[in-house]
Amino acid sequence: MEDMEIVAMYFDRDEAALEVTQKKYGPYLHKIAYNILQDLQDSQESVNDTYLAAWNSIPPNRPTVLATYLGKLTRRISIDIFRKRNRLKRRDSEYAVSLAEIEDSIAGGETPEDLVQAQLLGSCISAFVRQLPVQSRHVFLGRYYFLDPVKDIARYCGISEAKVKTLLFRMRCSLREYLQKEGFTV
Repeated sequence: MEDMEIVAMYFDRDEAALEVTQKKYGPYLHKIAYNILQDLQDSQESVNDTYLAAWNSIPPNRPTVLATYLGKLTRRISIDIFRKRNRLKRRDSEYAVSLAEIEDSIAGGETPEDLVQAQLLGSCISAFVRQLPVQSRHVFLGRYYFLDPVKDIARYCGISEAKVKTLLFRMRCSLREYLQKEGFTV
């Protein structure tokens, strides 16, 4: 079933939309959640919360690419669960590892000015990623958006793990330089 048909089912408040969504996107959403949470039960909770969030947000939202919309919901929900359950200690998940890798390239904050700065930073990082060669873009997004392990990225990009690590290191260095040129303090 096409995404627009599924979205139309949500707009009609047809509960079968949830079943169709689960069949079509369940494994994809579980992968995103598990990469962040590293726990099957927490991942299942996150995906279930994603279905509820989709039900509550469609309508009024009308996503054109349902996979991206659901993936974004899953990431946000999973990160919230991760933060809530790990306030006192950080577990060894792909989320924690990928955050540690990239935190030297990006500064963050809590004030309203910092939030505006974070939005500008997000736009700048998007521009950086768009100018990368296709393979590098897949590696970067696989690691820092989908939070895939290096081994999985190497497999689906058809390159060695060492090359993935090298590309990630070089892209982090390039990102740092790019952000400095754009006026960000890194």
